[in-house]
Order: sequence, then structure tokens, then C-alpha cells
Amino acid sequence: MSKFHLNIKDLVQGEFKKQKINVAFVFQVNCPGCFIYGIPIMNELYRTYNSEVGFIGVATAFEDFEYNNEASLKLLLDSGTLVGETQKYYNTNYGLSKYSETLNFPVAFDTIISSEQFINSDKIEILCDVIPNFDSFSEKEKEAIFQKIRSHYSQIPLIAETFTINQLRGTPSFIIFDDSYTILGQYFGHQNQEILKTKLNDLLR
Repeated sequence: MSKFHLNIKDLVQGEFKKQKINVAFVFQVNCPGCFIYGIPIMNELYRTYNSEVGFIGVATAFEDFEYNNEASLKLLLDSGTLVGETQKYYNTNYGLSKYSETLNFPVAFDTIISSEQFINSDKIEILCDVIPNFDSFSEKEKEAIFQKIRSHYSQIPLIAETFTINQLRGTPSFIIFDDSYTILGQYFGHQNQEILKTKLNDLLR
């Protein structure tokens, strides 16, 4: 089964206490849907399960780096200050410049590195490991895939490691994993929180 690669800087808020079952919530500060749907669900899960489940929020960035950065995350956590499209959404629809909910769970910022650092690291091999039957490919086929991946990521100036290595589809994303980081469930986009609660209940039983 696939492993969850949690590549974060120091936590900005709280402490991640790894348990037998854990939930990672990956979001962007400049992502209205993360605030409309994702954060309220994560807060509810944390309120319900934090004595049994480990929780970690990971603010990431795959676009709009002027908003999706650690400084914006700290503003959100310190004062509820919103930025970019998220601020525009809440201001237009509710006349608000600040977020009404507090993020109650531990939160870190994703590790951001340059494309040059990324393509010259062992991260490329990790990406290849998730390709079905990659080990059975010839050395020539493997090298061709390595080169294709390097070429792709060399065109992206900044790369968020947790988001990229786990090949997430976007934000918000919820990843449920065990104490050896094996992925037990993965969910992207607007989710019914009962689906996540049912999954956690099943795993905890």
C-alpha cells in the first residue's frame, strides 16, 4: 500500500502527536473551498476524535505563492486574517475580512523547495515508486521515466514537497494514515463529514 510522505517545516501551531490512526488535512490559504468546507470538517473531526486520532493540518502551495505562504498562514492563525480569493469570497458574500472559525488542530507549513533542488533529490525516485510495476521496467525504461519527470518539474519554479510527492489532486485533501504512514484513505474536494467519520469509526474498531 502507498505511504504518506509528510515533508513539513516546523509546526506553526500545536504539536502533532502520531497515533495508530492519523488524519492530515492539506489546504491552501488562498483556497475558498478549504475554508468553506475543509476547515469546519477538520475542526469537527478534531473535536470528536482528538483523544484517539492524531491530527495535522498542512498548508501547502501549488499556485499563487504570493498568498499561499507561511506569512499568510501565520496571519490566519494569529488573527483570522484572510488573503486573496478567500478574502474576496468572504468579503463579497458575508462582508467579512476575517475568518469566523479558529483552526483548533495542529498546523504546519509544507516544505517549499526550488525545482533544481527537487529534481536533484531522491524525491524523483519516490514518485517513480508509485508507478505500477516500475521495478519490472528495464533500466532504459526507468531512465526515460526519470528524465520525463525531471523535465516536467524543472519547469515549475517552486515545489511543495508534501503536496507533490503524494501526488495530491488539489485542495482541500484529507489523508488518513496509520503509525507507519501507510495510507488508509484519501479524499479530495468537498466531502460529507459523515463519510470521514464512518471511516475513522471503522478503523478505530
